[in-house]
Amino acid sequence: MFFTRIVNSLLSILGLRIVRKSALYDWQIGEMDARQKLCLPEGGAEYLTINNPRLGELRQRYSQFQAQASSPIVWTDDYVQSFDLQSFRGDNCYIWQTKDPNCDEINYCLTTYYVKAIDTLGLLLKNSEDGLFGVYTYIVDSQAISRDLLDSINELSFLEKHLHLSQIPDLKILDIGAGYGRLAYRTACSLPNLATYLCTDAVPESTFLSEYHLKFRQIEDRASVVPLDQITERLQGQHIDLAVNIHSFSECTLEAIDWWLSLLAANKVTYLFIVPNAAGHGGEKLALNDGVDFSFVIEKYGYRLCCKSPKYEDPLVQKYGVSPTCYYLYQLAD
Repeated sequence: MFFTRIVNSLLSILGLRIVRKSALYDWQIGEMDARQKLCLPEGGAEYLTINNPRLGELRQRYSQFQAQASSPIVWTDDYVQSFDLQSFRGDNCYIWQTKDPNCDEINYCLTTYYVKAIDTLGLLLKNSEDGLFGVYTYIVDSQAISRDLLDSINELSFLEKHLHLSQIPDLKILDIGAGYGRLAYRTACSLPNLATYLCTDAVPESTFLSEYHLKFRQIEDRASVVPLDQITERLQGQHIDLAVNIHSFSECTLEAIDWWLSLLAANKVTYLFIVPNAAGHGGEKLALNDGVDFSFVIEKYGYRLCCKSPKYEDPLVQKYGVSPTCYYLYQLAD
């Protein structure tokens, strides 16, 4: 005991302390890990390969498109070539699941109960987690939980609170940087009033994966994937109620964000929902991963901030919940 006090006195200079293992919870010593296993549906292993002709076609088309819209920061060739297409719902740039500070079982449990408390539409009952494609899951109240599921319901609950999303007739959504179609799938399962959900992305691998994912989930009647080189034409002549950009603009160049905002303004997209990467500032500002502010680009095209909110409105959950950041909702000025 005396020796421990001496050592702790010395370690305190470094902000460290020796604690008995018996005084710690299991989650504090890493003995309760998320469940993660690569489970694929029939045909998935054969289709989700780097040599798939469809992926090759998309890569070729995107390489010939306007560099302003598609020049990568995070999703470089080096990163994509090392990316496991079969575990596209795993721990990667689409959704960090074990890399953030708040990624233990206790954080997922806290987040689950928070989401249940704000889930006015009962979306946790309408959505489930099947553990496919390498996603990390925990079991909370006998239900499989993932960050994919929790983030989606939290985002939809925010939009319901501020836009009454479930009450907009023939709801039309554009997802910029849609990744593998995470929110498209959850929205289609959650909102009967959804008429059209368009997924687009400047990364050909994302378009390839979202095409496969939406088809596998059998939601192509209401959600579709639009390749980058077709998005301008696709938006002409139709009204989009809401554009969403989740953890995507933070990984773009300013020129790319400008290109997208010009497109939104030209087509009079009413609302824009942005979720930035936390990137050391907790999402308190709209910034690229290198810290450069991009909010002025949004405002340049007539979008005005009508709501900024912590991802979790409870301060303790915002501190300890899974991957905290802030939500931003903009409206196009008349």
